[in-house]
Amino acid sequence: MKVTVGPDPSLVYRPDVDPEVAKDKASFRNYTSGPLLDRVFTTYKLMHTHQTVDFVRSKHAQFGGFSYKKMTVMEAVDLLDGLVDESDPDVDFPNSFHAFQTAEGIRKAHPDKDWFHLVGLLHDLGKVLALFGEPQWAVVGDTFPVGCRPQASVVFCDSTFQDNPDLQDPRYSTELGMYQPHCGLDRVLMSWGHDEYMYQVMKFNKFSLPPEAFYMIRFHSFYPWHMGRDYQQLCSQQDLAMLPWVQEFNKFDLYTKCPDLPDVDKLRPYYQGLIDKYCPGILSW
Repeated sequence: MKVTVGPDPSLVYRPDVDPEVAKDKASFRNYTSGPLLDRVFTTYKLMHTHQTVDFVRSKHAQFGGFSYKKMTVMEAVDLLDGLVDESDPDVDFPNSFHAFQTAEGIRKAHPDKDWFHLVGLLHDLGKVLALFGEPQWAVVGDTFPVGCRPQASVVFCDSTFQDNPDLQDPRYSTELGMYQPHCGLDRVLMSWGHDEYMYQVMKFNKFSLPPEAFYMIRFHSFYPWHMGRDYQQLCSQQDLAMLPWVQEFNKFDLYTKCPDLPDVDKLRPYYQGLIDKYCPGILSW
């Protein structure tokens, strides 16, 4: 059975473009026009209403035991085939193909960094949350810190947070909110979704990847930071040092989607070797 998880506003959003025509980057992430705008807005309205400090803490408690499923990385990749987004105007093929496309784009540009190739394969595996019954606004979309006032580059910032109770709470409604200046993003509570969940899965299962990989996974949907350059008041020097890595990953996440699907069967042995090197065996999800 296929589970529809869409539209995913964190993915490419290019309305009104023939898929056979070359697509330029200016048409990515269009939030002002297009046939999906109402549904994308609704996704963010729900997200920005319900993603609160208490909600995020409850999700960490709910999923922090990693007792929902036991499976290998490749089994999780295969599960993504059940998460075709039937509403995404750009992608009418399984999420697993996007995973391999992203990984192969990175592999071509960075042939000497095998760990980076694996990040491409791993980055959306947190979307298995949808198979555990999570609503799409708690799985997909751009992420943002909870516990402080949303900043200007958060998508639909001015029109979707009115009903979020945290913004009526003086502890959480200032620019810093519950945080100290330059505390570091590792001390920030991010909105709940596939990024944060996969990051926690990687930590719990002790993936032997470098710190850059963990940053890429945890923050690849944090567009207000890596694209909007907001939330600088929370960033440490380490965060600023890692920012170029997240931005480099984002090139491949956004711009490798195309109708030319990779030959997954031929690619599997290479990526299985990387899995065996960095995150082998049956993992707890």
